Amino acid sequence: MSDKSATLKAGDIEVELPILEGTEGQPVIDVRALGGKGYFTFDPGFMATGSCESSITFIDGAKGILLHRGFSIEDLARDSDYLEVCHMLLHGDQPTKEEYEEFSKTITRHTMVHEQLNMFFHGFRNDAHPMAMLCGTVGAMSSFYHSDLDVGDPEQRKRSAHRLIAKMPTLVAMCYKYNVGQPFVYPRNDLSYAGNFLNMMFSVPAEDYVISPAVERAMDRIFILHADHEQNASTSTVRLAGSSGANPYACIAAGVASLWGPAHGGANEACLNMLEEIGSVDRIPEFIERAKDKNDPFRLMGFGHRVYKNYDPRATVMRESCHEVLAELDVKNPLLEVAMELERIALSDPYFAEKKLFPNVDFYSGIVLSAIGIPTNMFTCIFALARTVGWISHWHEMMSQPGQKIGRPRQLYTGHSKRDYTPVK
Repeated sequence: MSDKSATLKAGDIEVELPILEGTEGQPVIDVRALGGKGYFTFDPGFMATGSCESSITFIDGAKGILLHRGFSIEDLARDSDYLEVCHMLLHGDQPTKEEYEEFSKTITRHTMVHEQLNMFFHGFRNDAHPMAMLCGTVGAMSSFYHSDLDVGDPEQRKRSAHRLIAKMPTLVAMCYKYNVGQPFVYPRNDLSYAGNFLNMMFSVPAEDYVISPAVERAMDRIFILHADHEQNASTSTVRLAGSSGANPYACIAAGVASLWGPAHGGANEACLNMLEEIGSVDRIPEFIERAKDKNDPFRLMGFGHRVYKNYDPRATVMRESCHEVLAELDVKNPLLEVAMELERIALSDPYFAEKKLFPNVDFYSGIVLSAIGIPTNMFTCIFALARTVGWISHWHEMMSQPGQKIGRPRQLYTGHSKRDYTPVK
């Protein structure tokens, strides 16, 4: 906190507003007193509004910094695994070896979903979008856990968090299997979190599925790099839904719905669509010139980032995994050749450096997922799987803070003033 304040003058009214300071980041002007003076702020898109107080994740977009509980994303992606990051986000600090082992066992024991959820899937069309199925099935989970829906009980919140982290890979794999008409694959307790997900996605009864170590590690890194990203649209949606006292499954389903928007969770899918539009390496110069032309609507997807005004710190690590996977799988795909040539140009062309249009995490994760054999319509589901721990951590943090009020933004009304009504009859 700080003893500093800002003074706002509006007509004859003068209001002193406290300036708050966190451990990192910009100072914040506390405008809560404005409502009592007859004013409120107007900030479409919340471009300059802090909606909450949180100790989970910190981003400095100008410097390309992303911290989870104070630890840099680069260190976590290289030296930890996804379940360690999950424990850290949910419980506040790096786990001890004993805590990590206990947490891993807990998550592993909860990976099965109720058998009646299998029947739930059969209510969808076979060509339903995976995100439509994921929205429905995540929300439906609340109907199986009536005894753990008291959001005021920390133990019930913790059990709900563990279930969601554990069962999301199972649900996402079921969405894929239902789409392609293959039988559901049950989780295996002898595999890692990422390995179990890959097995549920790609194994079939007729043959054994061999998990590539490079692919398993890349999948785990994708989960880590998408685990949380501060107060983005979907996380803010989860918090807003949670502020009403809604159960955690409903809140996470709301997050899934928000993530489905192409401006949020569909970035790596948009990147693959762009590569398909380019089509071949020999057409890249044409599209590079179009990207540089301000009058051309074409934009390079997977380059630059709204938050990071420098290099996306997640992309540095994802790039390593991307090249490892492509080398191990030796995939012969024209789109991947286009992607690698685009990467080479973007890292060597002064135009991209000046505009800070570096490849971001979506560029590399899209390439990896495509190389593994995951269809583009599943990309956002995998994003939701990884982000579930961030959503539930923010929800749990919010529910733990005293004095929480239901979210109720204001508006600038521009409709009719009061007028007389004449009955239609």
